Amino acid sequence: MEEDFHNHWRDNLVPLWSAFPHLLELRVLRDIESDCAESRFPLVMAMRFETRNHIEEALASPTRWESKETSKKLFEMFDGSVIHTVFRGDQFDPFTAD
Repeated sequence: MEEDFHNHWRDNLVPLWSAFPHLLELRVLRDIESDCAESRFPLVMAMRFETRNHIEEALASPTRWESKETSKKLFEMFDGSVIHTVFRGDQFDPFTAD
């Protein structure tokens, strides 16, 4: 079942997620290990956009609704919940030793 889960998002959702308007970056993160075995995240999808307006356009796009419909099969493959959150991000470069 886990292989079907990963095949479904990779084959069916990545093409849709990649088609969101104004998308600058798409990352799909998979849970490898956690400090808390009871709170696992089998999949985290993160998108980056330049502006809040671009996020709003993406959320209102037909691509989002097609993605939500295609995701229904994915939701049947795991016990848990789906959380949609919009984050503000700050990026910091790592320190380098001189």
